[in-house]
Amino acid sequence: MLAAKLPQPPPSAALTLRSSLLTLAIITLVSFTFLSLKSLHSPSLQYSPSTSPTPLTVHPSLPKAVDDGDVDNVEKVAASENYGYDDVYHFPEVFRLNYERMRSRFKVYVYSDGDPNTYYQTPRKLTGKYASEGYFFQNLRESNFVTDDPDRADLFFIPISCHKMRGKGISYENMTKIVQDYVESLISKYPYWNRTLGTDHFFVTCHDVGVRATEGLPNLVKNAIRVVCSPSYDVGFIPHKDVALPQVLQPFALPAGGNDIENRTTLGFWAGHRNSKIRVILAQVWENDTELDISNNRINRAIGPLVYQKRFYRTKFCICPGGSQVNSARIADSIHYGCIPVILSNYYDLPFNDILDWHKFAVVLKEKDVYQLKQILKNITQDEFVTLHNNLVKVQKHFQWNTPPVSHDAFHMIMYELWLRHHMVKY
Repeated sequence: MLAAKLPQPPPSAALTLRSSLLTLAIITLVSFTFLSLKSLHSPSLQYSPSTSPTPLTVHPSLPKAVDDGDVDNVEKVAASENYGYDDVYHFPEVFRLNYERMRSRFKVYVYSDGDPNTYYQTPRKLTGKYASEGYFFQNLRESNFVTDDPDRADLFFIPISCHKMRGKGISYENMTKIVQDYVESLISKYPYWNRTLGTDHFFVTCHDVGVRATEGLPNLVKNAIRVVCSPSYDVGFIPHKDVALPQVLQPFALPAGGNDIENRTTLGFWAGHRNSKIRVILAQVWENDTELDISNNRINRAIGPLVYQKRFYRTKFCICPGGSQVNSARIADSIHYGCIPVILSNYYDLPFNDILDWHKFAVVLKEKDVYQLKQILKNITQDEFVTLHNNLVKVQKHFQWNTPPVSHDAFHMIMYELWLRHHMVKY
């Protein structure tokens, strides 16, 4: 009898494995929540060359890289690509393995309901500071991630775009009603939302109009993954659930900068409108400084062609204060032109900060640091600046949109962020 039973697996083996995986998921989620809360109350995110800064966010899905059956194949694919960028990622090996698995397996189902000529599935034009929304819509359709079979889908995309609603002059109240009716029609027509109460659904909006138009749907905001350009902790952004969408001003007026350190003779540069408290303070404190090039208005085009953009080429550090929202398209501009971005904004969950170590290619400050801004920048040695600049060049491709999309560009980085979050959905 004993010999006959030996080939049978222990009846509790499956339950034990599931319990272990569930315990690991709970521990990592609690750890992530603790680190996120801790980062909000940290005394400063000031750049300190002498210390190695703690990563801003550690994603709960990172410990799970690939299934055992995929390891050999994925490692071969990852090894075939010459990354060479270990110093800009928090967990380079995990990123490599997960990224290749994402490319080969990740599937998204796009709801086809809604009139494409009115409100839905209509991205913004692929220019201007809200182009990221439009690029994502277009890139998703151009990619291999879309599936027509909802049973194969890892996530479900709700194609909400408020661009045309805004252009038609519709009030926020009516926008909210339109979005609410659309989402409720999807919930009643399909079974997929109710399986998870929407936690495996996501929508993308770069304009604050889109954010406001969805605020009237608490279950959509609370449960679905929000991919937004204004990821501020103090207005309901949930780092382990939502995704920060980089606000990229494309097409860029001039080619990418980089590997041009000898040309960067200006310490710091900012020019813009005073549409936030931190910008007003920045201009008041430093506008007349001889080492910081600070202007309280955008540079007049009458001075010459592309004068504003050319300033990026000559500057070491480009100041990026928050505007009406915590985000700024100036961050992506700085990265593109090879100028070290100086983040001057509170509560900002920086794009891809659970993948990229921003302290390796940027200076991340709190708004209160504006009064010591020049001294902070002057304390960064030339060697440290060179390291920051070289690392900045390495991450430029992550903040670039392409059509069709190319590997490791902004679209694929967003898809990777969504891939990480889909591991948290169990139903």
